[in-house]
Amino acid sequence: MSLALSLDFQYKTSMEKLWSALTEPNKLAKWVCNIHTGQPMENDFKAVVGHRFQFRTQPTEWWNGVIDGEVLVVDEPNRLSYTWASGGEKHTVTWILQDLGDGKVNLHLDQTGFSNPQGLEGAKYGWSKWCGELEKLFEQ
Repeated sequence: MSLALSLDFQYKTSMEKLWSALTEPNKLAKWVCNIHTGQPMENDFKAVVGHRFQFRTQPTEWWNGVIDGEVLVVDEPNRLSYTWASGGEKHTVTWILQDLGDGKVNLHLDQTGFSNPQGLEGAKYGWSKWCGELEKLFEQ
């Protein structure tokens, strides 16, 4: 059985700025960080279909600190999808951006392919924390 995560976040920003935060490696590193240490996750992400990338952070006794991915869909600035493989599981992450008007954007996240409820809950916690960090980019 495959479980799925679906979350929505609203930001006071433009579609272009939000897209940039989702696709530029230096901006990604500012909000996709090690949940435990807060250290940025270095990455070599490119919004190019077929590009293979990694997020890297300090390994722990439970995890090697690497997330492998491959870009599946790039529809700038509306939709971005990629694989997210770590800890023996491979998921698909899809971001959908929607302009709400008045300088607000909805960011919808779907992550599919979970094999257990614990992984799903961990991802929900992680993305909620990361998307809170993402919001800080727009306050600067």
